[in-house]
Amino acid sequence: MVLFLGVGRWLVVEDPLVKARAIVVLSGAMPLRAIEAAKLYQQGYAPEIWLTHSTEPGETLEGMGISFAGEDYYNKLVLMHEGVPPEAIHILEPSIVNTADEIRVIVPALGQGKGSTVILVTTKAHTRRVGLLWRRLAPGQSRAIVRAASGDFFDPRHWWRTTSDALDVVREVLGLLNAWAGLPLHPAE
Repeated sequence: MVLFLGVGRWLVVEDPLVKARAIVVLSGAMPLRAIEAAKLYQQGYAPEIWLTHSTEPGETLEGMGISFAGEDYYNKLVLMHEGVPPEAIHILEPSIVNTADEIRVIVPALGQGKGSTVILVTTKAHTRRVGLLWRRLAPGQSRAIVRAASGDFFDPRHWWRTTSDALDVVREVLGLLNAWAGLPLHPAE
């Protein structure tokens, strides 16, 4: 029972901050992650903020004839609202579907030289999986510092008390199992 109740705390793993080439806002939890990235930028941890370009829900909405500018568009507006100059914000391509895709886009953006560091901003429950995916998909590559948005309301000590926290834990545990198994499960097409 103790192991079960402690899984929320186990999921949250952050790295110490150091200066980096860029801060990356991982897709999801808008605007929390972008706000955190803006704070880190204002504190001087990196000269650029990178956004990933998610295919959803844009593709589904487009099929319905509904326009959607994209999460990256809104994250850029949040960053500018928080004082980040537009020239410091870059959108990475190609489009992504999940966290593994994001890492596959970030690594080449950093370039071939070892020693580059990037700060990956995510949510608390997602930190362990982000770190694991980086180690699996970018072994020996540049360094990733995983940080959680400070405004995230996830309660790692009492995650079973709310449906949103419980769903985060289930999603992350399943995602970790998939990563440990070598990513045999893929996004639906």
